[in-house]
Amino acid sequence: MRLPPALRYRPFTLLWLGLLVSVAGSQMQTAALLWHLRELSDQPIVVSGIGLARFLPILLLAPFGGVLADTRNRRQILFITQTTMMATAAALGLLTVTGQIQIWHIYLLTGLQATALAFDLPARQSLVPNLVPREVLPSAYGMQSIASNTGAIAGPALSGLVIGYLGQEYAYWINAVSFLAVLIALVLMGNIPQQKSVVVEGLRGSLSSIREGAQFILGHPIILSSMILDFIATFFSSANTLLPFVARDVLGVNEVAYGWLVAAQSIGAVMVGLVFSQRSRVQRQGQLLLVAVAAFGLATVTFGLARTYWGALLALVLVGAGDSISTILRNTIRQLQTPDYIRGRMVGINQVFFQGGPQLGEIEAGLVAQAFGTPFAIVSGGLACMVGVGLVALRWPQLPRYNGEEAQPAHAD
Repeated sequence: MRLPPALRYRPFTLLWLGLLVSVAGSQMQTAALLWHLRELSDQPIVVSGIGLARFLPILLLAPFGGVLADTRNRRQILFITQTTMMATAAALGLLTVTGQIQIWHIYLLTGLQATALAFDLPARQSLVPNLVPREVLPSAYGMQSIASNTGAIAGPALSGLVIGYLGQEYAYWINAVSFLAVLIALVLMGNIPQQKSVVVEGLRGSLSSIREGAQFILGHPIILSSMILDFIATFFSSANTLLPFVARDVLGVNEVAYGWLVAAQSIGAVMVGLVFSQRSRVQRQGQLLLVAVAAFGLATVTFGLARTYWGALLALVLVGAGDSISTILRNTIRQLQTPDYIRGRMVGINQVFFQGGPQLGEIEAGLVAQAFGTPFAIVSGGLACMVGVGLVALRWPQLPRYNGEEAQPAHAD
């Protein structure tokens, strides 16, 4: 082991440390929200509502978030979005402690957070290539995976303890405080140069910029196929949202054990992230991406069939490992193949795929679980994911041939 190349660059290191703290808080809240819904209702269909609350803002606003990330200061955008998400987390805590919380409150505040995220993610992901050289991007995204998944281990694991011993509201309040870590990092890193597109004014100009981003994606099969693959995997293999029902109704475990089930995927993901953080270059990226997503689907099937706590825990570790490899490679492929001037729009449109997939998957998972049972919903989703991998490989043969050293497209004047 050696110092990951990405951590040699101070601005990236500051952002990474901030995310390490903030993601833990956000993951704690996500686990707490799902558990809270299960306490308020015993019907699996309630997860469909939260999926819809997350998906609609992303579908409608993420492309506009991409336009802002290309035409405005990405660092300043993050100040606004991180503050907004802090406020919504605090509101969840306040409503809970006063005993006023209802399911519709959770949906509404989740929708507000998703609105902020629709602008946050394009700016944040587009900022990373401005912080490190091109050849260090695999290491940077490996480190981001470690930050996300270390937080996703600590957050849910602590969530069970916090809910069980302190109370539901503390999970929300801790998350609110955790956003300060990113805000402090943004202050300390100072101004970051970026290549901006021409500022567009009004709805017509924004729509024209979004159309330019969509045409860029449609004209690059490697980027498009990775997005389609992402959507298929996250739509069908949404095991996370049904975890409270698996924990209580299938495995019969308590809040603390549930927290570790939620964290299990991230344990596998951190292991993978540590490997990738040491790499500056990765060969045969297309083939590896397809194998990782297929393994992700197979592990999901295994989880759906598990009837013991430890069997389910191990399957989720494997789910997380496959998902992490896929995430690192997808981010690396897209950023390497996208010029800086249009990177925000690419990420904004892609956000509809990689976040819209899980949210629509939550709706699908809730409906299928309501009709056929939770295990069936998980197993059928994993099988559909594996079929989807084969279809993508057949439709876009450029993807399995992609090595990672292909040249970036030129700037379109």
